[in-house]
Amino acid sequence: MDMFLSGAAAVLNPECILYIFFGTVLGIIFGAAPGLNTAMAVALCLPITYTLSAVNGVSMIMGLFIGGVSGGLITAILINIPGTAASLATTFDGHPMAEKGQAGKALGVGIVFSFLGTILSMFALIFVAPLLAQFALEFSSVEYFAIAVFSLTMMATLSGDNLKRGLMSGLLGWVIAMVGTSPIDYSPRFTFGFLSMEAGFSMISVLTGAFAVSEVMKSALHRTDLKKDDFHDFKIKGFGFTMKEFVSQIGNGIRSALIGIAIGILPGIGAGTANIVAYGAAKNSSKYPEKFGTGIIDGVVASETSNNASVGGALIPLLTLGIPGDVGTALMLGGLMIHGIVPGPLLFVTNGELVYSIFTALFLAAIFMLVLEFGGMRIFIRILGVKKYILMPIVMILCCVGAYGANNRVFDIIWLGIFGIIGYLLSKADFPVAPMIIGYVLGPMAETNLRRALMSSEGSLVPFFTSPIALVFFALTIVSIVMTILRARKGAKQTA
Repeated sequence: MDMFLSGAAAVLNPECILYIFFGTVLGIIFGAAPGLNTAMAVALCLPITYTLSAVNGVSMIMGLFIGGVSGGLITAILINIPGTAASLATTFDGHPMAEKGQAGKALGVGIVFSFLGTILSMFALIFVAPLLAQFALEFSSVEYFAIAVFSLTMMATLSGDNLKRGLMSGLLGWVIAMVGTSPIDYSPRFTFGFLSMEAGFSMISVLTGAFAVSEVMKSALHRTDLKKDDFHDFKIKGFGFTMKEFVSQIGNGIRSALIGIAIGILPGIGAGTANIVAYGAAKNSSKYPEKFGTGIIDGVVASETSNNASVGGALIPLLTLGIPGDVGTALMLGGLMIHGIVPGPLLFVTNGELVYSIFTALFLAAIFMLVLEFGGMRIFIRILGVKKYILMPIVMILCCVGAYGANNRVFDIIWLGIFGIIGYLLSKADFPVAPMIIGYVLGPMAETNLRRALMSSEGSLVPFFTSPIALVFFALTIVSIVMTILRARKGAKQTA
């Protein structure tokens, strides 16, 4: 309780509340705008958080996440384009409702149940995460190495249909992380005699370049500007729906939230899958499945409740074990490490105040999301109409300023551009960028804990095969690899 009160007090001040508000607004815009996404918003704002305190910086990222996941419903309903993959299923019934003149109802239902999904996942995070962290306090370097190896299988999970290219992208990220001084003994490696290379590549340059700068390059080649005529007109009276309709969706909302939380906890899946699974579950359990896809609120409730609930679920393994479940949480892991914070069970002991600050920030971000999306809907739509030739140069300037501000080195700006080119070329060649980030962030964790474990055992490998926890994670690693290979073979047969 003392830590909870301290964490809440650290967030409940005008400065931190303003950063959460700003993060939520920016997240909604990036989540709604086609061509932009939540990961890009986080990558872009990492340099900003570098200059803030840990609480303010992490709180702002929470706002970005909540706003980004929910913001996709705006364009999904109004123009049938999901702002993010998390709102794909929202288009199935949301846009048909808009075409029938019920855009206000669809938006109201989506916003309210997005809020409820976030709140339910926050309670799961509060009650499950501390218990899991308490159990994980028994971990040594051996167990942490096993967790890191299991986490690295996310490279394969996030590879899509091409497993080989995904693994190559992940290995590239690991190689990038090796440049500079090595862990434990701090010997320089891969510096080629350049003094500026000994500090390695700035995390801000890598993350912002691979996601934000590469997206700017893509936008320069593809016209994705929206026009006013693209949007359906809408009017919202109250919340847009009746109390009877709300009560009828309680069971659907709870089921969808549980699906979102469970899928969020599972690494490598995320909100993009949660909304599809929840939509299918709602349709299969419905008394009128034939109406799904024609414009009913059941489909909107299932999609928007589950995708926001997955945010809290994804934070459980991230905060307690340091396992990022998707690209967004991988970027968040990078943001925490920028502030010298290493997620894991010790985080709840050494920095419990920060953990409860995250919980409080999530709650405030959910409230801001609810108020902003109802009150600022028409403003956000106008912002989405800003021409890309105006927006993208501003994004580039912010990226350069952030990269330079991290270490006051022009070297980081140069590599920001290089990593932007690398990210762009990878995507053009159908190499997924997400595994590269996973390899860059988690590779050093695996290497450091392996070396520590070998030093403590005097070079013996016996502890790796006698630790029950390590054996469980090694088994999960094998299962994850086998399932990924089987899934890849099945996809290859279907396309053949």
